[in-house]
Amino acid sequence: VQLQAFGGGLVQAGGSLRLSCTASGRTLRGVGVGWFRQAPGKDREFVGASSRTGSGTYFSDSVKGRFTLSRDNAKNTAYLQMNSLKPEDTAVYYCAASASIITSSLSNEIAYAYWGQGTLVTVSS
Repeated sequence: VQLQAFGGGLVQAGGSLRLSCTASGRTLRGVGVGWFRQAPGKDREFVGASSRTGSGTYFSDSVKGRFTLSRDNAKNTAYLQMNSLKPEDTAVYYCAASASIITSSLSNEIAYAYWGQGTLVTVSS
């Protein structure tokens, strides 16, 4: 499966962006989808993930309550809606796909076999 993440850009603090992750080569149905980000000079970190069934979503404490996840199966696309953005949300955001049936593993990069190329989100203060 190939993933393509897009929708990044420059936004002021307090603003919103929606990132999209489109899959080709296979459906996202039955696949866990995760989002990670990497800020300059920092390690890549977990942002959020939706389980294989799409019924469970998980977020890091730093984005909980501000970010949401959704999917459009008809478009084979997953979304990361980011609200109340902060300058510390500035990073390259990556989407990834996982076949893991262990939902607790979705916060770990090693659970993901497929990665998108990343899209840059810059939040100005």
